[in-house]
Amino acid sequence: MRRRALHALRSFLACLALAALAAACSGDDERPTYVEQPPEELYNVALNELLAGSYEDAAASFDEVERQHPYSVWASRAQLMAAYAYYQGDLYDDAINALDRFIQLNPGSRDVAYAYYLRAICYYEQISDVGRDQGNTVEALENLEEVVRRFPESRYARDAQLKIDLARDHLAGKHMEIGRYYQGQAEYLAAINRYQIVIRDYQTTTHVPEALHRLVESYMALGVYNEAEATAAVLGYNFPGSDWYLDSYALLTGEDLRPEDHEGSWISQVWNSVF
Repeated sequence: MRRRALHALRSFLACLALAALAAACSGDDERPTYVEQPPEELYNVALNELLAGSYEDAAASFDEVERQHPYSVWASRAQLMAAYAYYQGDLYDDAINALDRFIQLNPGSRDVAYAYYLRAICYYEQISDVGRDQGNTVEALENLEEVVRRFPESRYARDAQLKIDLARDHLAGKHMEIGRYYQGQAEYLAAINRYQIVIRDYQTTTHVPEALHRLVESYMALGVYNEAEATAAVLGYNFPGSDWYLDSYALLTGEDLRPEDHEGSWISQVWNSVF
């Protein structure tokens, strides 16, 4: 009996296995077959998804245009639009990768200037505050400068130049923050090095007057009075009305030139109206 039951069980399991295999094969036959769609239809689907704010779906749909029609006129357009969709979704790394690919495959495209510009913007929008790493600021600056260098007459060059100035000011601010930290730790030589970088490499930024004053402070702390005086002279010549020059003058001479200390005098009122 036991032998017969075991045989029956094996037969039942074998039938189940055959039924499962048949069902699987039947399921494969029922899978929808791949149907190629016209590129303009795929493109319009992607565009509608983009307008609806479904940026990842839009990027995938634009990629599908290129996948199905890699040699059509729609392919390069879809490549750039996929990058734009990634950018709109704040997927900066994906956008940059897509833009790199577009630039590599379409160096002669009329849209290549925009691709370079959008790549720079992807880095620029990731610039963090000066207390954090400035790798994206460096990348943004390099890419913005490339836009201006490659396409000086394009409509993107002017905006890129404005952002270059802001990025440079940001990098100078980072050096100032580090310099002030070193100065606060009485590591004056390290601080001086940072302030000199600002003065040498970022002369057009807003941080230069403070950098000159901090140099005066650091030189004074080290007892290098001739360098302190020379730096204060440069500060006074280039920024005669700045608070940083007044601070340096007071540090060197012990005299405060600020008219705010004499609010009742006429010169104080004139100073305030001018500055």
